[in-house]
Amino acid sequence: MLRIAVPNKGALSEPASDLLYEAGYRRRGHLKELVLVDEDNGVELFFLRPRDIAVYVGSGTVDVGITGQDMLLDSRTPADELLELGFARSTFRFAAPSGQQRDLASLAGARIATSYENLVEDHLAQKGIDAEVVHLDGAVESSIRLGVAEVIADVVETGTTLRQAGLETFGDPIMTSQAVLFSRPGMELEDDARRTLDVLIRRVRSVLVAREYVLIDYDIPQEKLEAAVAITPGFQAPTVSPLHNGSWSAVRSMVERKQVNRVLDDLYDAGARAILVTAIQACRV
Repeated sequence: MLRIAVPNKGALSEPASDLLYEAGYRRRGHLKELVLVDEDNGVELFFLRPRDIAVYVGSGTVDVGITGQDMLLDSRTPADELLELGFARSTFRFAAPSGQQRDLASLAGARIATSYENLVEDHLAQKGIDAEVVHLDGAVESSIRLGVAEVIADVVETGTTLRQAGLETFGDPIMTSQAVLFSRPGMELEDDARRTLDVLIRRVRSVLVAREYVLIDYDIPQEKLEAAVAITPGFQAPTVSPLHNGSWSAVRSMVERKQVNRVLDDLYDAGARAILVTAIQACRV
């Protein structure tokens, strides 16, 4: 069986479970369930602390895992990213009290509080900056007021928490992050487990596509068909079928969800009518 590490709590947990469920895997019945065997799909799901998942995958205890790129990098565990999953997006940045007008060079000799000690130390080393990194497990925003540090480095989503603490970001982002499906480099699997992993990747990728795209159906006069097809080129090409009267065609195509309203307007202006949009439940691409 293929062993998959899944976040058991936090911002990664529910989206990861939803993604696997949409891909056809079992969902655990309650939050205290730590191991779930899915015989039909040939996988075992292990629900672990997001920060520990890289360690378990790196040691070979489990085969693949889902965690944030920031946590993966902070673990210093060699990894092969198999898929970017598109959720838990965030930016990791330095912040200091508002009005200090700091820059990266000013970090030399400073005390920097963070929950991502290795990530920050590695970044500073790459920039040739010598600073003291103070590890905290949480409440990093309070460390400056308490005199523990002069600067913090933390995950920033909206920036609201920083502003409430009287802090502002400075310099370029240390990194941008999102959830990823990953394995350890050079991982060897039995044939059955390898096929199961290939199916997992294909299913998850298909869920991501289904979330990103919709189907558009419309009717278009024959003389305006090429203009409409240029608006909705689809994956390979749209499906075009002649209507009974011979002077119109019916067209079906996949369109990016975020572009759908613009496409609807463009199609209508091009002469399309009976334009319908349908969500994609599942697909294989």
